[in-house]
Amino acid sequence: MKFVDQAVIQVRSGAGGNGCVSFRREKYVPRGGPNGGDGGRGGHVILVASSQKDTLYHFHLNQHFPAKNGKHGQGKDRHGHNAPDLIVELPAGTTVKDAETGATLVDLARPGQKFMVAEGGRGGRGNARFATSTNRAPRRADPGAPGQELKLLLELSLLADVGLIGLPNVGKSTLLSRLSAARPKIADYPFTTLIPTLGVVTVGEEDTINIADIPGLIEGAAQGAGLGHRFLKHVQRCGVLLHMLDASQIDTSDPLTDYKKLNLELAAFSPKLATKEQFVAVNKLDLTGSDQSFKLVQEALPDVKVFGISALTGQGLEELKWALLTAVKSRKEVEADE
Repeated sequence: MKFVDQAVIQVRSGAGGNGCVSFRREKYVPRGGPNGGDGGRGGHVILVASSQKDTLYHFHLNQHFPAKNGKHGQGKDRHGHNAPDLIVELPAGTTVKDAETGATLVDLARPGQKFMVAEGGRGGRGNARFATSTNRAPRRADPGAPGQELKLLLELSLLADVGLIGLPNVGKSTLLSRLSAARPKIADYPFTTLIPTLGVVTVGEEDTINIADIPGLIEGAAQGAGLGHRFLKHVQRCGVLLHMLDASQIDTSDPLTDYKKLNLELAAFSPKLATKEQFVAVNKLDLTGSDQSFKLVQEALPDVKVFGISALTGQGLEELKWALLTAVKSRKEVEADE
């Protein structure tokens, strides 16, 4: 399935059915009176967040979502049926905006969350509703109200427990492929990964965590360089950040050069990103001289958990998985208390 994180769709709620003008006509019943029924309500358009979807690809194939109209009223006091609501399932983590104004309508952050984006038109009243003591034979009925039509901009940000961030070619895709069943593209050149990739990591016998591999961010990403905005928005949904550094590229005179560079981009994009809990994984410890680079980063970040790993050989990955699981569980407990 192709990963798509933006789409524009057109939704239209159903129009209400018209009311009916009708009179009772039966043998031996003179002046039977009005018996026109009401029209039915048009269908609402309801957006639902689903945990079973992780892409907006289908909305590039189908962009129009019209709900059905309500049925018209009929004689003999028969009211028209209400139209069924149109349910549109979106991936959890989708922000819905008015495509014309840019205003945010709803943030579907939780699976199962619902939002009625377009209300169905009400049904018109039949002439039976207008009978009075002075007007016993009304010949009027209301038309059904029209539905609402909206153009929506959908923007998906992946929901993940852990966001895997780092400059290009530090080994994020290799790490994700070792930890999970995800198979991102891996090659020996920068910007191999062009779309965010989600993997499920099993820890112990039954615990799992979701890790999102965010494509390589570069300097200027907060201003849109290298599709920075498209990538950084996925980081916002992650509970914990795992910042990967390449041991072979660490400057011994300033081991935090790359670390600081990327954190400046996170803070420039959103101040909240700068406050997220962050671990550091120094990758490629299988290379000669990498142990020294790892120690330099540890000493430079005394208040941050720094792990030495090799995504290629698997060194240090078990310790890293358990640390991430503990952090994710702690965060979820805090959120549950709030």
